[in-house]
Amino acid sequence: MVHTGADPDGQGWGATRAWVEKRLSGSEHIAGVVRLRGGWTSEMRRLDICGPSGRRSLALRSFVKPFFVRHAEGLLTRKAAVLRLLGGTNVPAATLIAVDATAQFCDHPSLLMSLLPGSVRLGDAGAGRRAELLAGQLQRIHRLSVTEEDRPRTYQAWTAPDRVTVPEDTQQPDLWQWAADVIRREPPDYQACFLHRDFHPGNVLFAGDGNSLRISGVVDWVETSWGPADLDVAHCSTALALLHGVPEGMRFADLYAAAGGRLSEDRAAHLYWRLLDALAYAPDAEKLAAPWRELGRADLTSTVLTRRLEGYLQALFDRYA
Repeated sequence: MVHTGADPDGQGWGATRAWVEKRLSGSEHIAGVVRLRGGWTSEMRRLDICGPSGRRSLALRSFVKPFFVRHAEGLLTRKAAVLRLLGGTNVPAATLIAVDATAQFCDHPSLLMSLLPGSVRLGDAGAGRRAELLAGQLQRIHRLSVTEEDRPRTYQAWTAPDRVTVPEDTQQPDLWQWAADVIRREPPDYQACFLHRDFHPGNVLFAGDGNSLRISGVVDWVETSWGPADLDVAHCSTALALLHGVPEGMRFADLYAAAGGRLSEDRAAHLYWRLLDALAYAPDAEKLAAPWRELGRADLTSTVLTRRLEGYLQALFDRYA
């Protein structure tokens, strides 16, 4: 459904619209606004632009939730810098058009960029092939060469041992305690590289089908960091385990290595990074599940996610401990 008047999310956006229109060329105007589904941290809109040269579409990201509004200046400033950097690479990222990280001109902190083709695909059918493409794309991101001046910030952990919440109905409380104890140690040494830091199926766009299936875009560069490749691999692995089941989560590291990616040769170190990511979803797997359900995965109930996360922890220990 296309909206041309009020904002489709019910948020005031008169000032934001005026800000966008000042960045259009010639006699272009906003002909339609469509909310893009699947976001958790921010509101995403597709802006359909019409002008003498024809039609085109842009993407507008706005932070409206209080927590993200408070942190918007840092988040959007970093994202804008990363998009500028990626503009000269083979990574399929959006082109930055403008940013108002402090809402000086907009109703909410906002970033305007080109709209990438393709769509998010989260169904179980074809998940294996998509995982292979994800692994190849991730190792290419990690191979990006950046100057010391352009390096993003050092990665930040998204959980800590004392913040891990054990599910109330677990039959393996010792498993959760064991996992929390692993990340209680000092972080292992690592060889740092360029990280997306939030790379998972919900942040990758696909186009085509069958033999023509390809990744057409990688989005959400807000958390881009400098750190161990194992951590990015861990994050995508956790997401795949929750989305498609434990076996898919466990095989992603192998796919990444087969694509040319390099992981820690120390099994204990690799286990640390895998658990550091997985435990960030105890008990917050809903962060991923809510937008996934909005995109059609109604089967991902809290119970399913909890069981998959617990099974994933056990599988990690079985393989790497």
